Amino acid sequence: MRLALSTRSANQYYTLTALLAARGAQTYTSRVIAGSVFTLGLITLSTIGSSAAMQWPFGQSLLVVVSALCFGSTFIWLRHRWPTRTESALLVVVAAVSIAIGSIVPVVPLYGLLGASSFALIIGYAALFHGPRLLTTVLTIALGTLIYLAVQMAGADLPLTLAGVALILLLYVFAAFSCRLVVWLTGAEDGADAVEPLTGLLNRDAFYLQTATLLASRNRGDDRFLVIAVVNIDSFAAMVAVAGNRGGNRARVAAGQALRETVRRDAIVGHVSEAEFLVADCFTTPDSSPLIERIRGAIASSPAGMTASIGVVSTPLQPLVEHPPNEILDEIVALATTAMYEARRAGGNQARYVVSPNLSICDGDNDGYDTPLL
Repeated sequence: MRLALSTRSANQYYTLTALLAARGAQTYTSRVIAGSVFTLGLITLSTIGSSAAMQWPFGQSLLVVVSALCFGSTFIWLRHRWPTRTESALLVVVAAVSIAIGSIVPVVPLYGLLGASSFALIIGYAALFHGPRLLTTVLTIALGTLIYLAVQMAGADLPLTLAGVALILLLYVFAAFSCRLVVWLTGAEDGADAVEPLTGLLNRDAFYLQTATLLASRNRGDDRFLVIAVVNIDSFAAMVAVAGNRGGNRARVAAGQALRETVRRDAIVGHVSEAEFLVADCFTTPDSSPLIERIRGAIASSPAGMTASIGVVSTPLQPLVEHPPNEILDEIVALATTAMYEARRAGGNQARYVVSPNLSICDGDNDGYDTPLL
């Protein structure tokens, strides 16, 4: 059971961070988090210079340490890479302990109650990116701090204490519930095994599985053609040699985002190797060139300044229904890959089409593919 919880929380963390990367929001999100942590550090620092009395002679020193931890965490979030899951969990624990210290040190517990409201930020982050175990740890620290402050305040003004504690608890519950709801709706706890971490698109196994499901369910007369496209970024090795791995990663993320925004809602999109993507969809005609041209144009106009060679296979769907889907996909993807290489040899930034090929799995006679549409 413990191993299952650990795996689910890891899936949750890496799935959500991959989705942020795929949408180009990872940098923005890390800066928002860095700004929030930095602000908490400034608030703590301002408390030191205020008239608020401290419970212990070394109270101001503790607040200085808390401020330093906040500022140090800020620089970690401003790095060029997202923290690992272990680093993230450590930052959460450090933040929770720092808030607890900053809330308990002032003599006036009402000041501490205001500080304890910032636990909602940490609770929300832990609920969104991490599993129940870390969330429980943060909640335990937050509730312990809240109980301590409530006991200190109760003797002076019980109604105010009850109202303040109830309000803070409401913040905690809402932060935890809303963020866990997002995790549940996105399926993040179970989705990492199906996702390629960098782009947030399906990996090869997940692409095959979903396309096999499409083959099994879309055998009606109105969806007559299965279309598989192999999209490969042109001159990717040279791009990495010039721009480095970070430049290559930016290009792959940009290509994945262009595909995500261009294909139809029900299309299946996978990132299956360094510079290669797969797209599967069903059409009522064998001509998929309008979609493929939109894909080619979207990649060419992306900020990364790259182009792509595309190989496309369009084949009648009905004859495929009775055959093993993985074998069908292997053959179709192989044909589309061959077509993609032809587009690349012709100069790149173009597509080659294969219409109604003679699939060996269907009739035992594989004659290659028909004359390209372009």
